[in-house]
Amino acid sequence: MQAGKIKSILVLIAILIGTNWLATEFYLRLDLTQDQRYSLSPAAKNIIEDIDEPIVIDVFLEGSFPSEFRRLSNETRQILEEFSALNRNLKFNFIDPLAEGDDANAIAEEFYKLGMTPARLNVQENGKNSESIIFPWAIANYGDRTVKIPLLKNQIGATDEERVNSSVQQLEYVFADGLSKLVYPRAKKIAVMRGNGELPDAKIADFVRTIQQYYYMAPFTLDSATTAPQKTLQELKEYDLILEPKPTQPYTENEKYILDQYLMNGGKILWLAEVTNMETDSLFNERGSAIALPRNLNLGDYFFSYGLRINPAIVNDLYSAPIILASGSGNDTRFNPYPWFYSPLTSSPVGHPVIKNIEAVKFEYANPIDTLSNDIEKTILLSSSPRTKLEGVPAQISLDVIGEKPDVSTYDDGEQALAVLLEGKFRSVYKNRIKPFKIPDHLDQGKESKMLVVSDGDVIKNDLQAGKPLELGFQRYTGNTYGNKEFLLNSVNYLLDDTGLIDIRSKEINLAFLDKEKTAMDREKWQVINIAGPVLLLLIFGFGYRFYRRKKYVK
Repeated sequence: MQAGKIKSILVLIAILIGTNWLATEFYLRLDLTQDQRYSLSPAAKNIIEDIDEPIVIDVFLEGSFPSEFRRLSNETRQILEEFSALNRNLKFNFIDPLAEGDDANAIAEEFYKLGMTPARLNVQENGKNSESIIFPWAIANYGDRTVKIPLLKNQIGATDEERVNSSVQQLEYVFADGLSKLVYPRAKKIAVMRGNGELPDAKIADFVRTIQQYYYMAPFTLDSATTAPQKTLQELKEYDLILEPKPTQPYTENEKYILDQYLMNGGKILWLAEVTNMETDSLFNERGSAIALPRNLNLGDYFFSYGLRINPAIVNDLYSAPIILASGSGNDTRFNPYPWFYSPLTSSPVGHPVIKNIEAVKFEYANPIDTLSNDIEKTILLSSSPRTKLEGVPAQISLDVIGEKPDVSTYDDGEQALAVLLEGKFRSVYKNRIKPFKIPDHLDQGKESKMLVVSDGDVIKNDLQAGKPLELGFQRYTGNTYGNKEFLLNSVNYLLDDTGLIDIRSKEINLAFLDKEKTAMDREKWQVINIAGPVLLLLIFGFGYRFYRRKKYVK
């Protein structure tokens, strides 16, 4: 072989290697979708770029699915490809849990034990209904740490298309959220308040367990506010957020002043407080009724100074969750749902990131909130439905109303605010007032801060089964899962957001689905077109080409 040819081949090989290296190191990915669904947000990019060790994500969305869920699988693959293109330390696998032909129910039981609930689907195909099971979960592994990532959102009353559409909108968020738990160490601290009759640990265990994946948690009491108020305030300032889960005992002036100055110094507070005393358990007596009474927390002036008022009334809402009552005894016991208008399912009047794309939040005996005019920015995050009426207290609440048809004309009080977010520079409750105790750095005007007030403490309460906490928002007798945990988690993330994850929730993605009825009606027509059409085109092309050749070459 001539030296010139060898040189040319070597140059060609060098060019190919160089081109391949350049294409690997320097590339451009274009997102041509209308809603920019594959363009990652800055927050997600920051998390992915900070991955410095291999992360392997196992996705259990492989197999034979209905068309809607194949779309979810494809969109999941697309978003993970975007993640992997940004950082090669991120790898992913798609796994079919049923690939070995094992019993689906046995596999589902294994997923249940791992805390990953499978989804059972009613599939309609060719006019026949059948049940299918899928496992819409992913597991991310990073060193010796593992995090479970849910891929399918539960929505009460939603169609499969709506569930998939909502789930696709949240894919970037759920993966970025899961990866952030692995990549970033916990830094901020939350004080879970005790000492004022708050919910016991077992009743808030599920939410505390969930939020501990993001932040340090510790109980905090104001018991020393009387004997050592200055020290108590200084210790409280070490926390970034106060979580107050349903206080039932009134606050002293010393305690209120400590909470006030904590807020003035930039601390964040999540209040889950109600000013009426009513529990569903108190209905299960011989009379089947109980009296709802006012509850004095001594916080009226406290909230009023910041620009809101929790009114001592109970929200009665036609759009509500059922109450579960038992009938029969022993093995014949049945648990039946009945309408219960004192458990409103809240709507979301604004598109705020905290409540965007979440399921309805379940309240119990909630109080209406009035907002007052001042310099603080207020956002009503959750409210009752327009078909609401207010019942003042004292009031008798009775199970006798079950089965009675409500008088719709009386439900004319309109939407009532049940969760209000306050943001800005708060004015001290004790401005121009005698202070309960002296501190050297009292502030009349606070630093920039946030406070969220929810007028029902039971929003954070999980049920118990055999003494163990169930998932917050899950109603075991109906199988419904409400949006309580997601709402509270988003709220805490928003109040303490340091990664920008909450902004990802605002992303809008719209998927186009086929009309099932129209598809079934036109099925045979399109089958004929798809089968006969290509054959017909080939015949037309063949005859045309033959005619052309005969005309050109035959004389």
